[in-house]
Amino acid sequence: MRSINTAPLRLIERNALAWRHSWWVIASGAFEPLFYLLGLGIGMGALVGTIDVNGTEIAYKNFVAPGLMASAAMNGAVFDTTMNFYFKLKRSRTYDAVLNTPVSLSDIVIGELGWSVARGAIYALFFLIAMAALGLATSWWVLLTLPAAVLIAAMFSSMGIAATTYVRTWQDFDFIQIGLLPMFLASATFFPLSTYPVWARPIVQATPLYHGVDLLRDLSLGTIGWSDLGHVLYMVVVSVICARWASRRLGPMLLG
Repeated sequence: MRSINTAPLRLIERNALAWRHSWWVIASGAFEPLFYLLGLGIGMGALVGTIDVNGTEIAYKNFVAPGLMASAAMNGAVFDTTMNFYFKLKRSRTYDAVLNTPVSLSDIVIGELGWSVARGAIYALFFLIAMAALGLATSWWVLLTLPAAVLIAAMFSSMGIAATTYVRTWQDFDFIQIGLLPMFLASATFFPLSTYPVWARPIVQATPLYHGVDLLRDLSLGTIGWSDLGHVLYMVVVSVICARWASRRLGPMLLG
């Protein structure tokens, strides 16, 4: 009988032990999207009132909350698979030491993905609890926003690792931020897709975060449709492609 490979779990355990004295850093990262929700969703939402979403008028805070939850999952995942991953890969040479143990290259990728997904899920769970406390969970479908957020975290974790394999210096992370910030602001997070110019809508719909935002919004509002299966498929495909590409890129870097 073939034994279960627990090597990736050892890497997740290693990360958890490394962060046990800096848990407040992880906790503080969960507050940023909550501040956006309080300031924009509730504060500015009082001025905006309601907006039309597929023919239904909803409060602006109910519209913004799922988008910010998707952003929280993205932020939690990206942080660990970019700067933290780069430090262990290029500076501390952690993975060189890890490969001298029974842990393989694929175990490293799976373990780091698992840890960053867990961090993204923690951010999303914290935000979901805040949504419930503020009365923004209006449908039982909202319970599925957590596993959907895990999928969002998996997509951005694999994208983060793949992108970090191309990073040469710390300054290169500015290019990643240049990609993340516009995507955060222009993925229908704060405004309905119908408010964008016609020529810009296909660009918005092609961004990874848009698929996460739209899926979580449909689940939060209970407006589930066949398009949500397309969102799930998109994120699964991107996750697999980027994870495989990251493994191929890391091979020559660590085993060469």
